[in-house]
Amino acid sequence: MTRLIVWRHGNTDWNAASRVQGQTDIPLNDLGREQAAAAAPLLAALRPDAIVASDLRRAADTAAALAALTGLPVRADARLRERHFGRWQGLELAEAARRYPDEHARWRAGDPDPGADIESLDDLGKRVGAALQDAADAASGATIVIATHGGAARQGCGHLLGWDHTVLRAIGSLRNCHWTELRDSGTRGWHLRAHNVGVLTTTAAAEAV
Repeated sequence: MTRLIVWRHGNTDWNAASRVQGQTDIPLNDLGREQAAAAAPLLAALRPDAIVASDLRRAADTAAALAALTGLPVRADARLRERHFGRWQGLELAEAARRYPDEHARWRAGDPDPGADIESLDDLGKRVGAALQDAADAASGATIVIATHGGAARQGCGHLLGWDHTVLRAIGSLRNCHWTELRDSGTRGWHLRAHNVGVLTTTAAAEAV
């Protein structure tokens, strides 16, 4: 059985301010580092065989907290980056809504390709899903922890599961430093084992942007 633990990074200042990160390289804040440190022992107890991370700092530094406990190296994969949010990157969500009202309305309604140069959900799912599958293929029968981003995690997992974006809208966004677990027995294909697992904190996760 191959097991993927798809782990969202810890909190950042832009998460806290509801500012659209996308592929902007924003580091963890103090809370994010605390979240990673709290989650790492739970993940280490799962006895991972490999760690792969987005090359953006917030995911790479989250993965480093687990690497410090397990002694495993972290392999970087740029395909695990968050959705590219085009002209919205760097804007607060409220500002994006004012400046791009039509695109914002489509995004809120679940349009998979809302405009404003935002990466489509189909492209995102294929990109991240390919990275997840490659990580699994490289360590068949193992447990692999993947440190990535909220939107990337949802669409990438959905791609492996064969779920349409309309189905994925019913799945809650990952909280910071929480994870989704997928398993592949080799006969049934990928199935969802758990979602939004992690250490609860008093700070709610921001929108996965």
